[in-house]
Amino acid sequence: MHFDLGEAIEVLERTPGTLAYFLTGLSDGWLLCDEGEGTWNVTQVIEHLIEGEKTNWIPRLQILLREGENAVFTPFVRLPSEDSSHDRPIRQKLSEFKALRLENIARLKTLIHTDAQLELTGSHPAFGTVKARELLSTWVVHDFTHLAQIARVMAKRYGEDVGPWTAYLGILKNR
Repeated sequence: MHFDLGEAIEVLERTPGTLAYFLTGLSDGWLLCDEGEGTWNVTQVIEHLIEGEKTNWIPRLQILLREGENAVFTPFVRLPSEDSSHDRPIRQKLSEFKALRLENIARLKTLIHTDAQLELTGSHPAFGTVKARELLSTWVVHDFTHLAQIARVMAKRYGEDVGPWTAYLGILKNR
């Protein structure tokens, strides 16, 4: 097992700044491109990350710590509701994500005090029994997944334009 709460927090703290530096000031061409029907653009990924901060990671951890083995997670809605503001500038969305993430990291630091707490279990609607450590590890890997997704989606915007160099650009071959 490699999970270390301090190391996890190092990554979780950096994701909002990484996204803000990478995305702030970019044109809509970059922010609204996607990989085709049924895929997300950069803006939708950020909305998904915001929704996760509101309803997934810390709320599920709190349920697990409070209810133990009786904890049953509600299904996670991957995108915000239709009435959420999709037309806000990316800068505002990134700011909201950062604020929510900082708040959640502060909560995390007050919730987990022992390694034993990381082994507490709850029930996931699709996976069954899961541990707090697995939930927190997933939060970190989830960030990496979406950082990679954003880079891949944006790279594919120029995918047809790179010509024969496609052979050397693995990011264009993945989805």
